Amino acid sequence: MLNVFIFNCQTTINKSITHHTPEEFQSFLTNDSIQLIDVRKPSEYSVGHISNAVNINFLSENFISNINKLNKEKPVYIYCHSGMRSAKSAIQFKKAGFVKIYELEGGIVNWEARGLKTTTE
Repeated sequence: MLNVFIFNCQTTINKSITHHTPEEFQSFLTNDSIQLIDVRKPSEYSVGHISNAVNINFLSENFISNINKLNKEKPVYIYCHSGMRSAKSAIQFKKAGFVKIYELEGGIVNWEARGLKTTTE
């Protein structure tokens, strides 16, 4: 009998990336030592973002160099508008050597739909 095993590289890359509902994500934000990253464009960030988030634009040519300035040993919490860019950026965080990556399901759209607050400050 021949056994065939197929491995998907994407699964391996995504092993340390976990997705969380807005409520779960919010519960993590009480820790002052987290790295909260908004990967949207600066124009989107300025309209409203989660308090204490740092804006690192996924579409910027400097995205990789900017994330490499962060502490790779500390958990990183990322979000975007609807989840597409954060999913792509999470893979880049993993490739850059980040150990724990947490992604907000549905992005800030889902966050606001659940009645959670944003800020422009």
